[in-house]
Formats: sequence, structure tokens, C-alpha cells
Amino acid sequence: MTDVSGLSIGILGGTGDQGKGLARRFALAGLKVVIGSRRAERAREAAESIGAGATGADNAVVAAECDLVIVAVPYDGHKALLESLATQLAGKIVVDCVNPLGFDKQGAYALPVEEGSAAQQAAAVLPESRVVAAFHHVSAVVLMDPAVEKVDLDVLVLGDDREATDTVQALADLIPGVRGVYGGRLRNAFQVEALTANIISVNRRYKAHAGIRVTDI
Repeated sequence: MTDVSGLSIGILGGTGDQGKGLARRFALAGLKVVIGSRRAERAREAAESIGAGATGADNAVVAAECDLVIVAVPYDGHKALLESLATQLAGKIVVDCVNPLGFDKQGAYALPVEEGSAAQQAAAVLPESRVVAAFHHVSAVVLMDPAVEKVDLDVLVLGDDREATDTVQALADLIPGVRGVYGGRLRNAFQVEALTANIISVNRRYKAHAGIRVTDI
């Protein structure tokens, strides 16, 4: 088991629901967590709202100072943000949980990405970082709900660097009830990102906050 207890975790886009939810759970697990935003003041406000010792700073500071960085920004600003932080993120594990989705009257659907997926786009603009895809299907509502002690979910972890994927699996395991499961190489990230559209459809039909479990492992 990879020891992640001493890592500092930065979350770019941590003022959004998904980012705040992950920040809250990792802070509760005892990790040092820093929420990032374009405005440091907004990041600090988000950190105060979740408590548990989380702090806030602007995205550039988070990228430079944290050991591992999670990307939880909206897809439309994904590429430009990472391009601007390539120097700060060099040599680090960068966990991309961005889902390129569109919405219309029929619901959610996956958007095409030139590089193949958001995670592959991140790898293309961060050639000196160790990019891993993970945390795509975690309900922000569940993560933020203090009544939910255990999150019933497997997190698919994809990447080309075994040490990096092992680290992210161990990070996922820190959330009570969650299990990190290796899901393949980064080239397979598209269908994992796209599956989020199906889960949104499930949630709407059944008024749920569904996740996924992988059987027989």
C-alpha cells in the first residue's frame, strides 16, 4: 500500500462543488489540502466553508506548492489553465477529473476532445507532469453531505505511470467506503469521462446520487 499520509493536495477549481467535495473528504482524512481559484480570496472563502483545516490560495500558488494537484475546473477553461501552469506542475502527479460534457433538452452527452479525452489533453499540455485520470464519477452532493460517513463507490484510476496510479489509488482509499481501482492506460480515459453522462441520466431518472462498483476484484 502506497503511503500518501504526508502529501499536500492542491485542487485547481476547488471552489466548485466537485472540488470542494474532494477537498473536504481529503481534509477530513488528515491531509493538508489547499483549494485553488483564480482569486485567492474566493479560494479562502471556499476553504473556510468546508473547514477541517483546508486553506485557499490562487491557482499558481497551489500548483507550485502542493505535492499532488487535482484538476477540477470546468472543461471550457481546462486547457488554457493547464498551459498557464505547466512550469509549476512539472514533475508532479496531476490528477484530472474533468468531464467534457454538453447538455441539451435530451440531457447530458459527451463532447469530442481533439486529444481524445480531457486527461489526454492535460498530458499533451503538461509533458513534464505525471497525469492520471480519476474521480470522475464521485457525487459532489454525497461528498459534501456530513450525514454520509461512507461513500459507496469505486474510483477508476487511469494512467501510464504505475507509481502515479498506485499513489492515486491510495488517495482514493482514504475516503471511507471508496476503493481506487486501476482502470487502464490514459488512452482509455475517454469512455470513463463519457460514462458520467450515463450516470447523470441514471440520477435524473431515479432521483439518486449513483456511483459505480467493479465486481470480482
